[in-house]
Amino acid sequence: MALFNTSRRKFLALIATLPLFGLWALYPKKQAVTLIPTPACDDHDEPTPSQTEGPYFKPESPERRSFMTGSITGTKLIVSGQVLNTNCQPVAKALLDWWHADDAGNYDNTGFKLRGHQYTDQKGNFYLETIVPGLYPGRTRHLHVKVQAPGQQVLTTQLYFPNEAKNTQDGIFNQALTMHIKSAPDKLKAHFDFVLVA
Repeated sequence: MALFNTSRRKFLALIATLPLFGLWALYPKKQAVTLIPTPACDDHDEPTPSQTEGPYFKPESPERRSFMTGSITGTKLIVSGQVLNTNCQPVAKALLDWWHADDAGNYDNTGFKLRGHQYTDQKGNFYLETIVPGLYPGRTRHLHVKVQAPGQQVLTTQLYFPNEAKNTQDGIFNQALTMHIKSAPDKLKAHFDFVLVA
C-alpha cells in the first residue's frame, strides 16, 4: 500500500509540473466533425414583389426550358436560380411561366415564340435558355414570369436588367427585381431567386 501511495504522489507531482497544454495531450481525442454551413438566407426572408401582368400573357404555353428555335435571333440569355419560401426552404415542382418580347421589342401574340412554362427540380432550381428582350416605347428591358408553389397562390412579376438607361424612366421598374448578370463569350448569364410566402 505504501508503494502505491508513493507512486500516486509521484504521478500527481509530475502532473502538477506539466503545463496546461501537456494535460491536453493526455486527454482522449474525438474525430473532428465538419458542420454543414448555415444557409445564407439574409436576402430570402422577404417575398418577391409582385408586378402587373401586362396585356400580353397567354395561357397554356408549352412546357420547355429553351426558347431557342431556328427563327429566334438575339443575344443568348441563360436565366437560372431557385424558388424558395420565406423559411429559406426550396420549393420543388414550382411552376414558372415565362414570356417576353423578341430582340426587336415585339411579343408573339399569335403563337408561343419566347413563351413557355417549366417546373423546378427537387432543390427548387430552374433554368431557362432564351434571348435578351428588345426595348419598346415606355418600358425598360424586362422578362415576365408567373411563379406558383404547388397548391398556392400565383406570384406575377417581372425581372429587370441592371444598368439599363431606361430603368429610371420606367414607372414600373423595381430595383428588388433586378437580376444578377454575368457576361460570357457568347451569352449573358442571369441569376435570380424567387421567394414565395411559406
